[in-house]
Amino acid sequence: MANAQILDQYGRPIQRSVLTTEVAGPTLTGVRSPMTGYPGDGLNPQRLAMILREADQGDPLRYLELAETIEERDPHYLGILGTRKRSVSQLEMTVEADKAPEAHSETVREWLKRDELQGELFDMLDAVGKGYSFTEILWDTSSGQWQPKRLEWRDPRWFRFRRNDLTTPVLIGEGGEELELAPFKFIRAVMKAKSGLPIRSGLARVATWAWMFKAFTARDWAIFTQTYGQPIRVGKYGASATKEDRDTLYRAVANIAGDCAAIIPDGMLIEFIESKSIGTSSDLYEKRSDWLDRQLSKLVLGQTATTDAIAGGHAVGQEHREVQEDIERADAKALSAIINADLVRPWIDLEFGPQKAYPRLKIGRAEETDVKLTVDSVVRLVPLGLQVGKDQMREIVGIGKPAEGDELLGAAKDETDEETDPKPGKPAAKDRRETMHHQRPAGARLPDELIGAAALDLAGPAIGALVERVRGLVARAGSLDAAEAALRRAAAAQETPADLIAVMRQAMLLAWLSGEAVEADRGDA
Repeated sequence: MANAQILDQYGRPIQRSVLTTEVAGPTLTGVRSPMTGYPGDGLNPQRLAMILREADQGDPLRYLELAETIEERDPHYLGILGTRKRSVSQLEMTVEADKAPEAHSETVREWLKRDELQGELFDMLDAVGKGYSFTEILWDTSSGQWQPKRLEWRDPRWFRFRRNDLTTPVLIGEGGEELELAPFKFIRAVMKAKSGLPIRSGLARVATWAWMFKAFTARDWAIFTQTYGQPIRVGKYGASATKEDRDTLYRAVANIAGDCAAIIPDGMLIEFIESKSIGTSSDLYEKRSDWLDRQLSKLVLGQTATTDAIAGGHAVGQEHREVQEDIERADAKALSAIINADLVRPWIDLEFGPQKAYPRLKIGRAEETDVKLTVDSVVRLVPLGLQVGKDQMREIVGIGKPAEGDELLGAAKDETDEETDPKPGKPAAKDRRETMHHQRPAGARLPDELIGAAALDLAGPAIGALVERVRGLVARAGSLDAAEAALRRAAAAQETPADLIAVMRQAMLLAWLSGEAVEADRGDA
């Protein structure tokens, strides 16, 4: 397969000589400089609108620099964005063969053990904020094999989208020219918060507005605190004070806030006048900042309970956590699809040649099973006809098969059981039953056996119909949870057959009469 012509998903031939060299790294003399601008300095609504329009027209440089700036200057935005990215980058990664040869899947599994992979995934998820990211694949062919050696994050400022569609990415060359992305060389991650063009689908596009307004609030709050956080100082001097005396008093009044100490001539007076409404006024700034932070939490995480202290307690927090997990699953599925398309499939093509089926990398949490609910459901449904495998239950509970020679656990002894621990002077229940069996005529039954047999004979049709109904409910249910819910609804409806109720009443009456007869016989004895 080494000389076979391999095409990428767009039908372009692979240039093998390009795959092992860096083509999108930074340059000292070209336009791909690691130095960045700071468009967030002095940002106002007019400038922000202009920056976003430039991005819409195919020049996203200042927008991407602004997106980087707000991550560096807003602790809350950085925290929640990092939470969203780390929640996905640390998830378990598995490989499914999906009809592909097992050797191909095992090759990918071995590569997933790299310690650097979590950081590389985190960098790919830069697309969550900016809308897209580019990762260059550096291939290793040192031993004649094809294998990803490193996944290098590349600054999105070094890429553009063709102006005719604003969706086809190109690389900015050292001289500023637009170059096609080499096939099998880049992982292009697009993580859309909304439908539309990649440049307009990132969270940062919305976050820039919240950050700007919060910056205005923080600036005004700082001015307010500086102005009204300390009492106004008023110096008083007498009518005979000279200009030198007045200058001395003014310096004392001006410096006393910072120095907290001053000296003035005898006869002069300094008063401190405090504002009575400072607390109420300063609360407005804090409330506005907190409100903007909550909007950012909703934007990035879909909820606020995991980042802000709100009323509602555990129940609300649990619901909000479920919302965050929904977003996590969506991000994990999107990233899995991106890696499968831009990394796994090209890798298999280079190493083994084009295939009909390819391994599939899956990122996500293992499906958690409610063990208690499952066990309770099995205990209730097995007597009603549900068939459950022992190995299946062992796997759910997490208990393996006992080893040969292990001491096996059994049911706990019932303290009321008199099988082996009879009261003093009274034979054990087992011995009593055996005595009664020896004393009774051949073929005769004990009273409790007669009652049970009679009850089963009478209740047979009703029990059979009830069992068939339960089996139908279980068969129509798609899961154990659905089966339990159906059984609960049936029980709540109190739809027990009337003939079965009558049989149960008769059996209870016979059992009571039999018990009375036995006690009477004992009294006579």
